Amino acid sequence: MANLLLIESPGKSKKLSQILGPGWIVKASMGHVRELANDGEDALGFDLLDQHIECRYNPRDARGKKVLADLRQAVKQADAVYIATDPDREGETIGWHLQQELRLKNPRRVVYSEITPQAVRAAIAQPRSLDQSLIAAGRARDCLDKLVGYKGSKHVVWRLNIGAKSMGRVQSATLHLLCTREKEIQAFKSQDYWSVWVEYGEGFKAFYRAKLNANPGTKSAAVTEQPDDAAEDKESQESDKVTSQAEADRLVAIARSHLHQVVIVEGKVAHQSPPPPFITSSLQQAAGAKLRFSPDKTMKVAQALYEAGHITYMRTDSVMLAEPFCVAVRQYLEQHDPTNVPSKTTRHRAVKGAQEAHEAIRPTDVNQLPAQLQASADETKLYELIWNRAVASQCCPVRLRKTRVVTKSGTVQWEATGQVVEFPGYTRYWNNLSADTQLPMLQQGQPLTLKQADSEKKQTQPPPRYTEPKLVQLMERKGIGRPSTYAPTIKTLKEREYVQVEKGKLQPTSLGMALDEALEKLLPELIQPELTAQMESALDAIAQGKQDWQGYLTDWHRTYFAPALEKAGELLKSNAIQSGNSTVARCAKPAAARCSRGAAARTPSSTQSKPQATVTKTACPKCGEAMSKVPSKSKKLKANHFLKCGAVGCGAVMFWNPQGKRYEVPYAQRIPDPEAFTDVPCPVCGALLERYRYTKEGKEKVMLRCSLLENRRGKCKEVAFFEGREGFWSPKFGTLKIKSVVK
Repeated sequence: MANLLLIESPGKSKKLSQILGPGWIVKASMGHVRELANDGEDALGFDLLDQHIECRYNPRDARGKKVLADLRQAVKQADAVYIATDPDREGETIGWHLQQELRLKNPRRVVYSEITPQAVRAAIAQPRSLDQSLIAAGRARDCLDKLVGYKGSKHVVWRLNIGAKSMGRVQSATLHLLCTREKEIQAFKSQDYWSVWVEYGEGFKAFYRAKLNANPGTKSAAVTEQPDDAAEDKESQESDKVTSQAEADRLVAIARSHLHQVVIVEGKVAHQSPPPPFITSSLQQAAGAKLRFSPDKTMKVAQALYEAGHITYMRTDSVMLAEPFCVAVRQYLEQHDPTNVPSKTTRHRAVKGAQEAHEAIRPTDVNQLPAQLQASADETKLYELIWNRAVASQCCPVRLRKTRVVTKSGTVQWEATGQVVEFPGYTRYWNNLSADTQLPMLQQGQPLTLKQADSEKKQTQPPPRYTEPKLVQLMERKGIGRPSTYAPTIKTLKEREYVQVEKGKLQPTSLGMALDEALEKLLPELIQPELTAQMESALDAIAQGKQDWQGYLTDWHRTYFAPALEKAGELLKSNAIQSGNSTVARCAKPAAARCSRGAAARTPSSTQSKPQATVTKTACPKCGEAMSKVPSKSKKLKANHFLKCGAVGCGAVMFWNPQGKRYEVPYAQRIPDPEAFTDVPCPVCGALLERYRYTKEGKEKVMLRCSLLENRRGKCKEVAFFEGREGFWSPKFGTLKIKSVVK
């Protein structure tokens, strides 16, 4: 007999087995082993009763069943069972599911934030019970997300008929942030202005100032504002805006015709404190800005580093560092960088609502330098980022001498600013300073030699689109989601084709804009960041044992969500958003065309020598105009031609399907028919099955398949129920136990 340690990821198994040694069995649950069933009203898998919720759980999939069967055998052979799922709310919930499925009476919950011998053995020596408050918060989140996602998608999104597949509590609020910024960009009207400057023979450049800022003095100052982890390169300095060419010419003329002299020289010493060590959001921001990693890639690489024992757990919102690590960093600095050792250990201010029981993201061993790491290139780059930031957080502040010079010519004033690093401090490891501009030694009243005076015409710029790091930062500040949800939310928006990445920036597609516009009319409160943040606060209160999760969820549904869905249904039924729907339909066309760029963009119609097209009797499925037959030599087509609509602004295409003996629009453009959906969940992914009509041997037939295109091409490829005498049956999944699903 042996002790059994249950973990989530198999990637940790080898490392943990080495640490624990003989007498231990390490088994992985492969993440979530079970989930809410896809039955009941709207396939929610739970019933909302009066202040009570009845949940029904099933193994997640066929692999989940196999994993559970394997774990049951392992439990029978174990003296004691330890649950060591990840140290967060989700990990606690997975531990509870394992307890329920494996019927464990007294499982020992162990928590560690790094996979090192010291941390793991200390956790084993001090097991605790499963935290029921964290479990309640995890179950509440699961139910809340499914409630919003399933009901909102079925009763609102699908009825829009624009090709949108889903909405979600966090997903839709995040999309709204992007669409709001896009509307600001579209509404922006650029204006011309001029930046006026002078360059002196003494070796510096100064800019026109209509009005000078107040004298900041020369005393030593502390800089409290932390630099932005998601920041991009800043624009160069410029003058106060001059709104006409004539005024710019007048200022240049004065500069050229008058003597220049120094009127103010001032400087101050500023100390900038080191930044805190990484939390999940700041790691995603910095990796995006410095390494060009997407949030999803950042978390995958960090997961690999964690499982290999190189860093602490990467899903955290705490800036706290363990005392032994702080001591180790101090010893490292004393040996290698003694001038950078602060008088006392640096402590960083926690973010409001952070779970202080956790640690920040840091190396497990500060003496394992990035150059010594045996890992992939991406892992080494991210480890170096984490190592540098953790060490920097324990260093001395940087000391800056900020300088400011004001000159004058006639009645016009010019200003030059700069800074010099007097002591680099933490910036030896994490340089987040803007480029230094050192000004020469000058004295008040000193005459200056004008080398050049000129102006540069510029235009005001619209607010920028968000990069992925900037969006993560905004989600964190608005309270949308939690560390574990930032990356998957952005990934979902891209997969649903609600947003696309253009020149490194997130831009809503026409489909995303159309969906957001409709939701703004139908469910206006739900897409506001404030409501999502309130829900996150409620989940935090549940996790702290301050609120009952079932009472919260039933009250929220009864007082807000159910009435909101009913109102949205009435608006859809009465065509109260008809103008919005026309906009939605109109906006969806470019998105659909973009989705099918693999077919349409490669057709000969986009080449310089356009083939001759002939008009057919086939009506365009979008605008009703007659489509034209365009010859094609593409080997990817099933025929030597395709159909294209020539109507202005449409451009729809159709391709010949030899099996169905008919023309069809590309898959990505097909708009699901609400009437095609059944109430039967897909046995693999849980999405509703849809009716698909096809022709075989001259007869019209119906089959049921998964309604999600991306799943039909992947994990739901074998989900196909064929019509038979006794209903619908599948060679793999058997007969559906329902009377009828066909209308």
